[in-house]
Amino acid sequence: MRYDLVIFDLDGTVLNTLRDLANAVNYALALHGFPERTLDEARRFVGNGVANLIARSVPEGTDAAERASVLADFKARYREHIDDCTLPYPGIPELLGALRGAGIRVGINSNKFDAALQNLCRIHFPGLCDAAAGEGESTPRKPDPTAALRMMERFGVPPERAIYIGDSAVDIQTARNAGCAAAWVSWGFRRREEMEDLAGVPCFDRVEDLRAYLLS
Repeated sequence: MRYDLVIFDLDGTVLNTLRDLANAVNYALALHGFPERTLDEARRFVGNGVANLIARSVPEGTDAAERASVLADFKARYREHIDDCTLPYPGIPELLGALRGAGIRVGINSNKFDAALQNLCRIHFPGLCDAAAGEGESTPRKPDPTAALRMMERFGVPPERAIYIGDSAVDIQTARNAGCAAAWVSWGFRRREEMEDLAGVPCFDRVEDLRAYLLS
C-alpha cells in the first residue's frame, strides 16, 4: 500500500454539507435583515471555518458585533439542522471501509467546529473512522497541521506514509505544512479553475479512481 494513514477533509470531500450550511447561513442573515446568499456563493465561502463563512456572507461593512451575533445565530440554527440534507458522496462509505479493511488508518479533519464534526461522523461513518478532529480550543484551524500531525503521532505513522485528501487549497496547504502527501478531489466545493497550485498533486474526479490509487 502507498500509505498507512489517510486523512480526509470533511465538507466537500466525504460529506456534501453545502445545503445545510447555506440554509443556516440564510436563516441567520434573514434574522438580521440581510439579503440571502445563493448556494453557489455559499459554496465559495465555505472552507476556512464558520467565522470566515459568516464574515464573507454578511454585507460588506458589517461591524464586528453584528457579525458575531449573526455567527451565534448561524451556530444555533446549524446545530439543530446539521443533518437535514447532508449525505456522504456516493462511494465514500465503501472507500473508508475498504481502507480500514486493508489495515489503513482513516482520519477526518475539518475546520468545522469539533462538536459538529463528531456528530456528523457518528451519524454517517460509524465504525469507519479511526480519528476525527475539528476546530477547537486546542486544535487550530487548517492550514495549521496540528490535527494531522497528532493523528500521525497517535498511530505511529511518519509523514511520508500519510496522505491528506481534500477539495480546497486549504487542504493542500495543510498537507504541505504537515509534510505529507496531498490529493485533490473535484466533486467538492472548489472547481479546478478556482485552484491555484495543484502542481504535483494527484487529482481525482471519481471516488473509484481515488480508491484504486490508495489501495494500489
